[in-house]
Amino acid sequence: MDILTIISRIAPLPLASAYRLAAIARPTALRKGHLLFRAERLERDIYLLSQGLARVYYHHRANDVTLCFGMEGDALISLRSYIQDTPGYENIELLENSELYGLKTADLRRLYSSDIHIANWGRKLAEQELIKTEERLMSRQFKTAAERYNELLKNQPNLLQRVQLGHIASYLGISQVTLSRIRAEIR
Repeated sequence: MDILTIISRIAPLPLASAYRLAAIARPTALRKGHLLFRAERLERDIYLLSQGLARVYYHHRANDVTLCFGMEGDALISLRSYIQDTPGYENIELLENSELYGLKTADLRRLYSSDIHIANWGRKLAEQELIKTEERLMSRQFKTAAERYNELLKNQPNLLQRVQLGHIASYLGISQVTLSRIRAEIR
């Protein structure tokens, strides 16, 4: 997916603004297993995923807890670093060889101060990420494991072919045994 398509998926921009934003994007290719973000570190970049797959997770006691997955067209961002300039909570690991566009937060902020359209684009980016977080929280709080799995099948069916079942179970907040049982009941 090219940079202009990803930018417009987040929020449409006038062409001149879209080109200004695209001009600060650095194409980057990274290998599967690369740790893009590390918890408790101030992240000074955001990434737009052109090709590949990423897992956002944090460590809880002795386990990794998967918060979400990033796929083509998604932003990979530490909201805490982006908004507050403080270290984030999450780790972001690439699950496939990936092509990304990196954007320095400082460069984005300069564009925000000089172009209201890009500033609004940045606001929309943060709003979308917050809504995704809220939806995940609501799902975990109010839906059963089977309902969360069915929601995953409906909204992101190709994840099951691309992601280890252990990561899927962690994302759903269940054990692999429970995930296997739910899958067997659906078949």
